Amino acid sequence: MTAGTGARFEPGARTRTRRGTAFRETMLGTVRLDGEDRTRRIRLDLRVAADRVLRPHATTEARAGGRLRITGLADDPGAEGELEISPLARRRIRYRIGFTADGRRLTLDGWKSVTPRRPLTSMTVLPFTLYENGARVGTGTLRFPLTTGLVPFLASFRLPRREAADALTAPRWNGEPGRTEVWYTTLTDPATGTGLWLHHELTAPADGSPPYAHGWAAAFPAHGPVRHARFGPHPWERPGEGFTAAGVSATPGRLTGSAGTFRWDLAERRAGAPLFTFPRWSWRRPLLPAAQILPAARAAYDGTFTFEGTTLTLDGAPGGSARIYGHGNARRWAWLHADLGGGDVLEIVAAVSMRPVLRRLPPLVFLRLRRSGATWPRRAERSAVGWAGLGRFRADVALPTWTVSGRAGRRRIRVEVTQPADRTLALDYTDPDGARALCRNSERADAHVLLERRWWPGGWRTEAEWHLDGTAHAEVGTR
Repeated sequence: MTAGTGARFEPGARTRTRRGTAFRETMLGTVRLDGEDRTRRIRLDLRVAADRVLRPHATTEARAGGRLRITGLADDPGAEGELEISPLARRRIRYRIGFTADGRRLTLDGWKSVTPRRPLTSMTVLPFTLYENGARVGTGTLRFPLTTGLVPFLASFRLPRREAADALTAPRWNGEPGRTEVWYTTLTDPATGTGLWLHHELTAPADGSPPYAHGWAAAFPAHGPVRHARFGPHPWERPGEGFTAAGVSATPGRLTGSAGTFRWDLAERRAGAPLFTFPRWSWRRPLLPAAQILPAARAAYDGTFTFEGTTLTLDGAPGGSARIYGHGNARRWAWLHADLGGGDVLEIVAAVSMRPVLRRLPPLVFLRLRRSGATWPRRAERSAVGWAGLGRFRADVALPTWTVSGRAGRRRIRVEVTQPADRTLALDYTDPDGARALCRNSERADAHVLLERRWWPGGWRTEAEWHLDGTAHAEVGTR
């Protein structure tokens, strides 16, 4: 896990940004399944996000996720799908939401038929049909509750800045010596429990020697020893979209290459917006001693991954891809990427900088929890520095177990990560200044995450709790 930053952007490498739209909506109603003689209550709580500002005269495609509940049948916090928002162009707002009900995968499909003759009713009533494998299994109606839902609905509207994920994958290095740039992907094969790690790195030596590309692939089987193989060093020729060197590539939506007995060809399907572990401005204006982002904080991977005679056929394997840019490794660091399920994800970087003043400080913690479509703490700086140095998050970095804890607003969190020795790989590599770094990585780590909320007068109560057994991705390193 490298850390640090310090290069300037080239004009052509600037991240493209634009405003999007985000809001929350709750609807209540009833549904009747085919073959039943009774109706059931249904509730749909949605988070909606579009990559552009809504325009009533145009058609806007948006992503939707949230919780769908049907009395006695379903309570799925991971419901997801899409909206087609076209109130004037097509006079409809269409919903397609997939969810799990009693072990069955169903789809809610319906639309609000917008008409100027009945504007209030047409914008608040959603007739829908339930489908299973394309066959109808029920019908129902959802209604937006104006008296209780209008104020929260209007208050939830945001016009967030949206970065183009593909632009975040483009190379940043502009020729300055003493820099390193990393593209890395971690994922878990749900069929076998194998954790996978692909690391692609550009190193520009501090002495002005020619830059070179190198990296490695690693597999962490559920049964058997950890395996890895390196590729490079190869001459670096700056590509336009991502990392490409001697047949190994990490570009938007695709990862291909080979190293020793390893071969891989993976398609990446991103889910959700990029996640900025460090402050958003630090990626555009490299003023901090670190810059790390996730163009794909959540993604699904399809394809094949072969190592030492074993071939994995991946189908929707969960994982993520991240970027790092800087001077080299931190003095000491810890990292966690945890897919918590239901669209939730946790990213942590805790590091001690190599800079003279900062190296004397305890680890600075950057923690980002994306839950139910919102990211906490609201500002990335909050976990690292608190308020005027007070209330910052704490990290106790050691092996085999390290911890992070902290409080922001009315929430507090404690994270405990365990990297068993037999599931951990030690790798050494060279920084741009010639110093050696050693990382101990596990793509089959365990993690316990406890999120609590303060209630008065009852004190702290558990808001959410997650246990990850061999599906967390973690690392501890030293220089």
